[in-house]
Amino acid sequence: MNHRKNVLLLFSKVPEAGLVKTRLTTLKDGVFAPEVASALYHCMLFDVVEICMAAFDLMEGDDSYERNDSYELVISTPKGNADAMRKLFADAGTWPRPIAVIEDAGTTFDEHYNDAFEQCWDAGADCILSMGADMPALTVNDVKAGFDALHRLDDAGTPGIVLAPDQEMGVSVIGWTRATAAAPIAFDHTGVFYNADGLTVLPAYIQKARATELAAIYLPPIPDVDTMADLMHTITLVEALNYCAAFDGNTPPWRTAQALREMGWDEVRVPPNDLHDPREHIDA
Repeated sequence: MNHRKNVLLLFSKVPEAGLVKTRLTTLKDGVFAPEVASALYHCMLFDVVEICMAAFDLMEGDDSYERNDSYELVISTPKGNADAMRKLFADAGTWPRPIAVIEDAGTTFDEHYNDAFEQCWDAGADCILSMGADMPALTVNDVKAGFDALHRLDDAGTPGIVLAPDQEMGVSVIGWTRATAAAPIAFDHTGVFYNADGLTVLPAYIQKARATELAAIYLPPIPDVDTMADLMHTITLVEALNYCAAFDGNTPPWRTAQALREMGWDEVRVPPNDLHDPREHIDA
């Protein structure tokens, strides 16, 4: 069986106060102190890593695959932060799997993402699935669905991308195969995060795929957390995921749930409103 190297490329800053999740803080339009927002992001990062590792265990234990697949977790952090990121995980204790840390460089998001992808291709990756670390609602099944989609493309020899939208016209997961990155297609992130036509990230990726008639597989949406509105939605998901884990076997975001409880933000309640279709002709 041919060996296939799969990389889950996790983009993450080191959780430093005032430098991460600032839209949740009083530095911008949020309500939390910078230290609280960075601590919450710290929990999200560790939960996402644990969920990804659990997904690797599930996929490697599935003997239905015809190829010999291995999975590697690579955290990409901005230039100059690798040592701090390694220390963050080392100080937390032993992890079930190795965690590789690389540094990405550039002057834009596009360049940082391109640099990290290129490092992984150079290290022998055959499939790359990338995401951010601010997604505590990520599930093992989401990770598996992403790699399953990449494998369908790879097994068929079809260049293409897989993507999952977030809740704000962007993407939370994006990935493609080595064949997609190679010439003549040479698909990359250029023009996506800084689109000259003003497109948001999701339609920008679709526009790039359409330009070369590239295959694209749509994955179920996965929300991330940037704003207070995002957090409100995520609080309800985190509560549900932690309760349901006892019944569905998923790996829950327990650190994030615990942090929200300690912050007093583990419940979301809304006032009643009348912004709905008329019901008098039904209820009466």
